[in-house]
Amino acid sequence: MVSMNRLSIEKRAKIIACLVEGMSIRATVRITGAAKNTVTKLLVDLGEACSEYQDEIMRNLPCKRLQFDEIWCFVYSKDKNVPENKQGQFGYGDVWTWTAIDADTKLVPSWLVGERNSDDATAFVKDMAARVTGRPQLTTDGLKLYLEAVDKGFRGDVDYAMIKKIYGVEEQKGNRRYSPAKCLGAEKEKVWGHPDSAHISTSYVERQNLTMRMGMRRFTRLTNGFSKKVENLAHAVSLHFMYYNFARPHKTLANPYPRTPAMAAGIADHVWTLEEITGLLD
Repeated sequence: MVSMNRLSIEKRAKIIACLVEGMSIRATVRITGAAKNTVTKLLVDLGEACSEYQDEIMRNLPCKRLQFDEIWCFVYSKDKNVPENKQGQFGYGDVWTWTAIDADTKLVPSWLVGERNSDDATAFVKDMAARVTGRPQLTTDGLKLYLEAVDKGFRGDVDYAMIKKIYGVEEQKGNRRYSPAKCLGAEKEKVWGHPDSAHISTSYVERQNLTMRMGMRRFTRLTNGFSKKVENLAHAVSLHFMYYNFARPHKTLANPYPRTPAMAAGIADHVWTLEEITGLLD
């Protein structure tokens, strides 16, 4: 096995390139020739470093239009297959990742890997509220947990609206479907403040869900690449957002030159390389 202190920066970058482009741990092992434990240790160490760096730098952000959502995955096994002695323990079965996106810069300044409950909803919203300046406009879906969480997090200093989608009722025939019924429309509900109706939307954060499923094998449906430990899921999410925010130019921001969300938000002055990301370990 190749130990971490013997891996060159180039080899680390190659491993990270595989992980952030949606490969599983074992696929990364086959492509790079690194040992499985080496790949996992790099993910853990770099994931922690990415989390610490982003937590420190994403402060005093001038975000004007925020969108919140939560995305499902499972760890260890699906809920129905969790052993009796593990049932009810966090990290076994359903796990939810709460995400926020700035609609203007496409920056993802905050996320939380946890449960879909009031405590984690509040912790997530409070963290996001502490990172922004001014009075932003916020849109969420119709999840009722957001009402109390946004109240506690922003303490009224936000223009808040919900968008509630209306789905048709369809019979499920044949194989079980993995997408919701046809969306018939959406209702915009102003919760408090004066949100601009033209910007009441969760389109960007929902598109971010797709980016997460494509960029992390752990979020792919119908795969055996799911996380076996919730801690490793959290590290993978931190690494993903480090790459997304700092190293992956966003097409809608490329004017007059390629820019990442971090550049658009003013917290980076260039497109980071994978070598620079791995340099966070030094």
